[in-house]
Amino acid sequence: MTRTLRRTRGVRHALTGALLVGLTLLTTAGPALADDPSASASPAGDEAGPTEAGTTFRTATALKQGRTGTARASAGDYLYWVFPADAGQRPTVEATVRLPESAARRGTSTWQVDVYDGLRRRQACMYGHQTRKAAADAATVELSCVLRPVRSWSEPWANDPLPGSYYVRLTVVDLPASDLGLPVGVEVRTSVEELGGGHDGGGTLSEPLVPGVSVASAGETGDARASGAPRAVATGEPEDGWSSGWWTDRWLWTVGGGVLAALAAVFGYSLTRGRGRPAHLPPGL
Repeated sequence: MTRTLRRTRGVRHALTGALLVGLTLLTTAGPALADDPSASASPAGDEAGPTEAGTTFRTATALKQGRTGTARASAGDYLYWVFPADAGQRPTVEATVRLPESAARRGTSTWQVDVYDGLRRRQACMYGHQTRKAAADAATVELSCVLRPVRSWSEPWANDPLPGSYYVRLTVVDLPASDLGLPVGVEVRTSVEELGGGHDGGGTLSEPLVPGVSVASAGETGDARASGAPRAVATGEPEDGWSSGWWTDRWLWTVGGGVLAALAAVFGYSLTRGRGRPAHLPPGL
């Protein structure tokens, strides 16, 4: 009887310790990823952003995540920037247009910011102020667009955001003819929010939707790969490269859930198996 009690206590102590380890793994998985500097939504640094903007998709100015791009333009111009977004991220674009003095303007104006993916498909905004009207005496107009989470893969017929380059286009869509050509100042900022494995789709693209990435990959010779020479980087690719696609914080939840399930099975068995053969029964019965 004493030996059985000691065995039961030992099993209970072991189960308690294992349960604590499993719970610690589950509860600290999220904060650990959030504290990782590489997973921050806006990279830190004092590097200045670009001071000009492109006028077409092909001449779009590259803009890093968390950086602010500025430009001087004329009302009626189409301004383009391009930035990268990877799987598991939710991009946000914010734009501020500084209008000329009200004395030089003749009426109201309507400004709009649009976001296109690497296939130049227009992406819908989840929320934000994508289009705004500026009064005749307004000094600035602020626009914003929060995209849907970027998926690691999608069906060919779907219009889901996929890893790759994202183009920002800013322009005025309604303006009195007499106000065309007036000077304006523009600031555009891009940022991303890391969403984790909850938005993983279980697949990956063969190549991200970045113009020139297939050409850059095809241009690498076998000797260059073997020698470890720097790989040609397509425009708009993140400095640390694209995600490999196989690692996700879902692995932590899967392992933690498996550990807890195994411990629950062992604990249930220890409760239902009984204490063995009663000591008062004679042998053979």
